[in-house]
Amino acid sequence: MTLPQPHPARIALNDEVHARPYQELKAPLRASYLAMLAEPAQREGEHAHVSDLCLRYGHEPPPPEARYFVAGFGAFRLRWERHGEFSSYTVFEDGAGGEPFAQPAANALPPQWLAALPGSLIVAAHVALLPGGEEQAPIESVSAHFSGNTLAGAQVADGGAAAFTDFRIHRDGFSRFLLLDHGMGRRRAGRVLQRLLEIETYRMFALLAFPLAREVGAKLAAAERDLADITGQMVTQGAAEEPGLLDRLTRLAAAVERELAAGSYRFGAAQAYYGLVRHRIAELREQRITGIQTIDEFMQRRLAPAMSTCESVARRQAELSERVARASDLLRTRVDIAREMQNQELLASMNRRARLQLRLQETVEGLSVAAITYYLVGLVGYAAEALKAAGQAVEPDIVKGVALPLVALLAVVGMRYVRRSVAKEGRRN
Repeated sequence: MTLPQPHPARIALNDEVHARPYQELKAPLRASYLAMLAEPAQREGEHAHVSDLCLRYGHEPPPPEARYFVAGFGAFRLRWERHGEFSSYTVFEDGAGGEPFAQPAANALPPQWLAALPGSLIVAAHVALLPGGEEQAPIESVSAHFSGNTLAGAQVADGGAAAFTDFRIHRDGFSRFLLLDHGMGRRRAGRVLQRLLEIETYRMFALLAFPLAREVGAKLAAAERDLADITGQMVTQGAAEEPGLLDRLTRLAAAVERELAAGSYRFGAAQAYYGLVRHRIAELREQRITGIQTIDEFMQRRLAPAMSTCESVARRQAELSERVARASDLLRTRVDIAREMQNQELLASMNRRARLQLRLQETVEGLSVAAITYYLVGLVGYAAEALKAAGQAVEPDIVKGVALPLVALLAVVGMRYVRRSVAKEGRRN
């Protein structure tokens, strides 16, 4: 069968949903997980760093474009994933029983290689997957693995396992998760372990916005006070002070937009990560264990208020931006109206000056007609006197008298023609 021309991204899009398969896990097992937040320049060195580990153990390195890589190195397996903002490294050590967190899987990695991971560490967790007995382990014995801290946990995977954590960073710099297998299959065990690690990771990335929310909240309070002061002065101040208020308001708008642009991505990402946390918790299908809070309850009490704060600050930012924009439009309208009134007064003054100039021009034109008539009549008189001197019967005074109205009429017509020609040329330009 010959298929139509495929879309260039068809294969890549189809394979995307299979790009990060769950590991098949069997108790007993230990795992260590690290999530590194790296700058773009640092992320370019991740492939070289993983390749260096492969070469140490004689394993083929991942391809340069790889975003997911799993390899076995004898005593341990390494899973490397590249995500949008971070990269994660998970070390699995199969068959590791006994004390859950006494010998973590991360100890199998070369210490220098582990310390040199590109980026900054934001999540580090140890996970112990152990066989569970027929009966639920006493909470006291489980709590002993977490330094006696208050636990959060539940029966998960429809009762196939029990998951416990305290969501605290212990002295070794790692948080801890204990997963007791009550009959999960290998694939389900891999899914549950991965969901627990994703809950921890997305929780931390969601909380990245919380310090920013506190910082922005203080700036918003100052900006809101400044806006209230400006709008109050808009009511009491006159037109002369309005340009100064508009300048203050413009500077305030620029500051608010700068903060909005700087924080919009982080606040939006926080809500997306929080949504992923809620989704991963729902996938666990928790069932309560008497005496401890579920993971969902823990998140509702501890994470949800922080996310509500971030959401509130983001909403305040957007609302403040709209309020500043409305105040700017109002003040700019008032300034424009004041300028229009000034322009009208200026035009009226120009009209008065134009009328005065027209009257002066008409006066000058009248004087010009008189002067032109005087000189032309004088020239006619000289011509008449010359003819009389030549013996012609011409009376100069009579000639002047007859020529006077004709010359005056011609002068008036000529001045009007010149004025109309100048006005017509002005309209063309």
